[in-house]
Amino acid sequence: MLSKKEDARHQIEFVSIDQLVPQDHLLRKIEKVIDFSFIYDLVKDKYSEGHGRPSIDPVVLIKILFIQYLFGIPSMRRTIAEIKTNVAYRWFLGYGLTEEIPHFSTFSQNYIRRFKGTDIFEKIFTKILEEAIKHGLVNAEEVFIDSTHVKA
Repeated sequence: MLSKKEDARHQIEFVSIDQLVPQDHLLRKIEKVIDFSFIYDLVKDKYSEGHGRPSIDPVVLIKILFIQYLFGIPSMRRTIAEIKTNVAYRWFLGYGLTEEIPHFSTFSQNYIRRFKGTDIFEKIFTKILEEAIKHGLVNAEEVFIDSTHVKA
């Protein structure tokens, strides 16, 4: 019997973003074992206390960069575009389904104004890597190196 799927794109449903991310998703595993709150202590002197415009959460900025690196997304512009449509990425960042994602230039402006010329990123990613290794998320038995020549 020939069946046609009914269009449900405009159907209103009560669902949390947490229900939409599979329990075995890599980002769930990472979120479960890595406490990203250490980032606040590392960056607090780069932010003004009590005045100025509210900033984008520095943990969100680092997690955006983490998503870009982990999933091999080639640019920040593309990373933000992917986050807008990927429920698991939104969940990992703590964003809701309709919440506005920071503009791609926000990351570069924060880097230029706050982190350029520092070793903060190195400290953050070293800590994340240590935690990932400690909890068995990194397998260093096989290492792949891209040795493709790329013209500048």
